[in-house]
Amino acid sequence: MTSSFGFWDYFIFIAYAFLILGVGLWVSRDKKGHQKNAEDYFLASKSLPWWAIGASLIAANISAEQFIGMSGSGFAVGLAIASYEWMAAITLLIVGKFFLPIFIEKGLYTIPEFVEKRYSTNLKTILAVFWIALYVFVNLASVLYLGSLALETIMGIPMVYGVIGLSLFAAAYSLYGGLSAVAWTDVIQVIFLVFGGLVTSYLALNTVSDGQGVLEGMKIVYETVPEKFVMILDKSNPEYANLPGLGVLVGGLWVANLYYWGFNQYIIQRTLAAKSLREAQKGIILAAFLKIVIPVIVVVPGIAAYVMIHDAEIMNRLGEIGQQNLPSLEQADKAYPWLLQFLPTGLKGVAFAALAAAIVSSLASMLNSTSTIFTMDIYKQYIDKNASDKKTVNVGRLSAGAALIIAGIMAPLLGGIDQAFQFIQEWTGLVSPGILAVFMLGLFWKKTTNRAAIVGALVSIPIAFYFKIAPGGWSDSPIFVNVPFLDQMGYTTLLTMLVIVLVSLNQNKGKDDPKGIPLSKELFKTSAKFNIGAFAAMIIIATIYALFWN
Repeated sequence: MTSSFGFWDYFIFIAYAFLILGVGLWVSRDKKGHQKNAEDYFLASKSLPWWAIGASLIAANISAEQFIGMSGSGFAVGLAIASYEWMAAITLLIVGKFFLPIFIEKGLYTIPEFVEKRYSTNLKTILAVFWIALYVFVNLASVLYLGSLALETIMGIPMVYGVIGLSLFAAAYSLYGGLSAVAWTDVIQVIFLVFGGLVTSYLALNTVSDGQGVLEGMKIVYETVPEKFVMILDKSNPEYANLPGLGVLVGGLWVANLYYWGFNQYIIQRTLAAKSLREAQKGIILAAFLKIVIPVIVVVPGIAAYVMIHDAEIMNRLGEIGQQNLPSLEQADKAYPWLLQFLPTGLKGVAFAALAAAIVSSLASMLNSTSTIFTMDIYKQYIDKNASDKKTVNVGRLSAGAALIIAGIMAPLLGGIDQAFQFIQEWTGLVSPGILAVFMLGLFWKKTTNRAAIVGALVSIPIAFYFKIAPGGWSDSPIFVNVPFLDQMGYTTLLTMLVIVLVSLNQNKGKDDPKGIPLSKELFKTSAKFNIGAFAAMIIIATIYALFWN
């Protein structure tokens, strides 16, 4: 085995790059006699079928933070980190059943636009600024950093050049073509990332079993490190702060998932571009099914890597290559790039193309959604309300380019973070509880007022920061002393909702907000196929938890 790229590796990777660029530019072209308008650029002309929506949801979601960050967490924590994926499957079904009908009925371009319809323009602007800052300084920057880290680890490409290369690749088709280019190339990206991920998982487990196959490798891994398959961590586990026991199932992880899948622009934008509500819901079911499978390709390799580096016999078989770029509990994010070194020529190119697909598809999705929010919720609101379609599309492209430049400057500054997946969750968790509280009460409680929602959104940030940085908390009560960040998110959400409820009741004396959106039963009627899919997914997830509970 060799750690260097061979001819076929370069050929496959270059062919993949040209395929993505070619398809992206081809679908981006303007049809004869038709100039691209805002709906074409930001919502793909509302023409996406269910299978493109499902594939694009997963491609937008699975990025370097999963392939590298979640594999690193698998290395350090174990299968328990897969709770994010399996609970996401249930959350997707909740979003498809209860939230999506409202969003599509309202004909939204952006999630902040819903806030304006339900509350006010001022609150929409506050949340739009929150989202743009989060996407640029946390999401885009961290994906660029992790992707460049992989390039540096696998191919020796300096971090700065990796950031520039990935930025240019994502920008080459997404800035010109908008959501249409992003969504249709995502269908190809998903094929690469799933196949490439399965190849890496196969190699890792087959290596553990010394060529005896995947099932034997999985058996050896399970018998060697059974503690890595515990789904509910207790307080004695050093990773309890990241996955706080039963709090994962009943607490803050629901906040993270409901916010991410229900009210996150770069995720929900695909469903807003569907041909119809039914097509969007079918796409949600496909994405939920794929989320159940994802841990096999992103978490299991990390656990296998942990077994490999702690087994002297396996390390002897790997030879000198096995000693290069070794992962450790302090540098767990090196686990996935380390595994890629052992793939044979050809398959290494496929696996690396899968990693690039995950990175580039997420970058393109985040860029498109950042530009959508800036253009539709800030530029057209405050700078040029009468901007033409041509000008609107050009502003979208320029704002995406500016966001990419800022994130590219920030990316190298993230060097040295451990378990980047957890880093992203923690910083997102400062913003998401307040946003979730505003949306949930706005959707399901008609007495929620605009003033209360603004107060809640603003107050949620210092509440979240308090839990994050306070050395002791309010008292000696263990509830408020060094609580895990998922619990912090749960507490912040509950306290924010309490603030919103109290301000609303005081302001209106119990009267409904005139802008409250009635939740029609007709709005929630869905097909039998959706309900069957939801039931099947919940049964599968419950079975998995039952098998690995202890």
